[in-house]
Amino acid sequence: MLKGSIVALVTPFTRQGNIDYSELEALVNWHCESGTDAIVAMGTTGESATLSHDEHVAVVSAVTELAGNRVAVIAGNGSNSTAESVYLTERMSQLPIAGFLNVNPYYNKPSQRGLVAHYQACAEASDKPQLLYNVPGRTCYDVQPEQVAELAAIDNIVGIKEATGDCSRVAKLRELCGPDFILLSGDDPTACEFILQGGDGVISVTANICPDKMQAMVAAARAGHAEQAKQLDQEMAALHHAMFVESNPIPVKWALARMGRLQAFYRLPLTEPELVNQQAIEQAIQQAGLV
Repeated sequence: MLKGSIVALVTPFTRQGNIDYSELEALVNWHCESGTDAIVAMGTTGESATLSHDEHVAVVSAVTELAGNRVAVIAGNGSNSTAESVYLTERMSQLPIAGFLNVNPYYNKPSQRGLVAHYQACAEASDKPQLLYNVPGRTCYDVQPEQVAELAAIDNIVGIKEATGDCSRVAKLRELCGPDFILLSGDDPTACEFILQGGDGVISVTANICPDKMQAMVAAARAGHAEQAKQLDQEMAALHHAMFVESNPIPVKWALARMGRLQAFYRLPLTEPELVNQQAIEQAIQQAGLV
């Protein structure tokens, strides 16, 4: 339930800045119909940093209700404050989720001891599985494989979303953490190679706009069909690039709006892409046949 093609789902907003549950329902249905293996609600792509605690929990609750038994739901529970992360974990633990995605505590730059204590506290707040989320570009902290192995000793820390783009870490993580520890890419441009090297899937931004092709690529890579997987990945290469011409999720929401899937409204300080970047996104989605 925590492997395969996992979408880091966007959060639709109305013009007034409220959560648009109608558009959210349409997105969840689309992913269920397209074969997406799991949905991450309230991760970075979901603009979790700008939602209140009540909104955060409400979105995760809505996604689990909308998904039903069709697809697994993973809830983002990370924060730079351990107390806040524990609070969110406790509140969402009662929901029918498959597990949590817990980002490295950002901004504070904790010591190794503080990092371990943070994850230990979050793990103790729920018996549900938890995935680590290593994204140095967002947190200024790069958890090394040896540190992951230490954290993996915590019973319900079952895997990691590794967003460094360094595929050489797959072998090291597998060696240190064992065959059952879940290794997920968090970097779309290198996800195919990550899986071919022995990873278990990807938590993807690009999957928001082409869920069926992403699922097909991941399935091929996991089955060891390297040529097929690389061909499918090459067909998405321009999309991978375009989704990061500005900070995520600015480009992917703009692309979804062009595809008629939602309205491109953001929570400040995020705003719509600059014109030159709109043109780059437009070109990529047109070439991919998405508009």
